[in-house]
Amino acid sequence: MKYFAKIKYLGTNFHGFQVQPEKRTVQGELCAAMNAVFGVPCRVTGCSRTDGGVHANEFCLTIDNDGGTIPPDKLPLAIARFLPEDICLFYAKECDSEFHPRYDAKGKEYLYRILNTKVQDPFETNRAWFLPRIISDEGLERMREAAKYIIGEHDFSAFMAAGSDTDDTVRVVDYIKIERNGDIIELRIHANGFLYNMVRIIVGTLVYVSEGKIDPLKIKDIINAKDRTRAGKTAPADGLYLEKVFI
Repeated sequence: MKYFAKIKYLGTNFHGFQVQPEKRTVQGELCAAMNAVFGVPCRVTGCSRTDGGVHANEFCLTIDNDGGTIPPDKLPLAIARFLPEDICLFYAKECDSEFHPRYDAKGKEYLYRILNTKVQDPFETNRAWFLPRIISDEGLERMREAAKYIIGEHDFSAFMAAGSDTDDTVRVVDYIKIERNGDIIELRIHANGFLYNMVRIIVGTLVYVSEGKIDPLKIKDIINAKDRTRAGKTAPADGLYLEKVFI
């Protein structure tokens, strides 16, 4: 049986999702837990790689093996006692043997959280980007204006980490929503796919816009230039959450 499953995890103590030698990863922990539950080696395939420190509220994956079966509705409880406290598998169902959680995904929504206050909140440590330079309401509006030029189908080479080996750099961004809730500024970005560090570079660039370092109208020039050095800094990983995957 091949399962489609959803997990959530706190990424602080992981070196990303994908298995890496000598490092703690989400995929590594899941494989160990699945092997214990099913009694046979399991293959866990994720919808994204996610960097170290990045969190997920809804991460999709598949699980398959060459032997053991458990009813899908029983799997979340069966696996719970084998998973560490920073991972939770909360949904599972049987899926087609050809289904792939990455290539069959129609889109993803990421959430980025900025703690915008003069003093650090210990309950937000490693869960939001602490930015003590207060973004004014005018700065927030500048961010929203700049975001309009990011929406649509573009070559996002300027918003991809330097050294990435991706040849296809065209993506479609459907929306960017920016809201302030108390001391937290939330940015939600939905696209049909994302390049390496794309969301974090977009966020860093929009923060530069809020500070007057980049004019909102220059976003069009940055995109057209396809030059990473023209965009803003890469925002820290700990403010980023994979919020939802659209299958």
